[in-house]
Amino acid sequence: MLESIVAPETVDAVRQVQLPLLAALLLLGAAAKILSRSEGSGPAVLLPPHLRRPVAFGTGALELVLGVGLLVLTGPWGTAARLGTAALFAGSVVVLVLVRRRDPEAGCGCFGGLSRTPIGRRTLARAGLLSAAALATLGVAPTGWQVASGPTAAHGWVLGVELLLLALLSPELRDTAARALAAEACELREISPRRTRARLRSSDVWRTNRPVLLADEPEDEWRHGCWCFLRYDGMRHGRRVDVVFAVRVGGHRRTSVRAVLVDRESGAVSASFGAVTTRELVGPPRRLRSPVEAARIDAERAARTLRAAREHPAGHAPGERPDAAPVPAQGAGEHDARGGDVRDGDAGRQPAGG
Repeated sequence: MLESIVAPETVDAVRQVQLPLLAALLLLGAAAKILSRSEGSGPAVLLPPHLRRPVAFGTGALELVLGVGLLVLTGPWGTAARLGTAALFAGSVVVLVLVRRRDPEAGCGCFGGLSRTPIGRRTLARAGLLSAAALATLGVAPTGWQVASGPTAAHGWVLGVELLLLALLSPELRDTAARALAAEACELREISPRRTRARLRSSDVWRTNRPVLLADEPEDEWRHGCWCFLRYDGMRHGRRVDVVFAVRVGGHRRTSVRAVLVDRESGAVSASFGAVTTRELVGPPRRLRSPVEAARIDAERAARTLRAAREHPAGHAPGERPDAAPVPAQGAGEHDARGGDVRDGDAGRQPAGG
């Protein structure tokens, strides 16, 4: 019926162009899932945490096999690859509906960490259309590689229309463009523990502190803002220490690692390490004085300070010379020439009777 409305050549071009298009989408999805840093998107939210990464890797491997099969296989094996592709996309519609009910904020995970937008009608419609496109390839003689290596004008405009339709149904393109135009804050950027440890172990700070560590794996690991922290058990100068490494998300590789050594008993920081710089020192280090010379200079400085304090005018009464004898305070009692005490009240009169 379709061939009575549209030219047979156009129908053949529509069916043939699905092979390289589906193969490209499957290979991109496989690469994104296998290399993805995210472990909790798409169908993974339906699984226990310890199974999420293996299932994502297995799904990526299946997509890789089907993508290669669409490109090179013919005959019964080619038909099996096309049926498998149709079943994969049809099954993904059912799984995405379940994921949407379980976690409305979860992404589809179709392209790994790129698919962060919550699952919507466009995502479901895209999976359904791709399943129908895979069914349309049944009975097509050439392989996907043959179609891609010898395209015609009809293949070109059909592919252009399909790419435009996929762009309208793919939230990943919009999100990727938004991230390209506006840099993503490091606080929101995802990073896998495997990549964090790889960056740590390639740093000079790690090589400097490696002899202190008692184990290769961290005892604790957490994240705060733009930094990922890893705590290791260590021994330094016969005392147990906690070696805490801080690895910055993003940034230059040579300046993204810090470390502190904390004494486990006292809690005091015994050492800290920053990124190793490649800049040369401005000049030679300052030469320190010998202990004898330093002691002599300190003694001379102390003597000058004491001499200045003794000669300062603030230490004497007005009009008094520094070498004058001190005057007793009033009412303190004085000793007269005859050896008797002169008390208050008797100072102004002579004693009676010679």
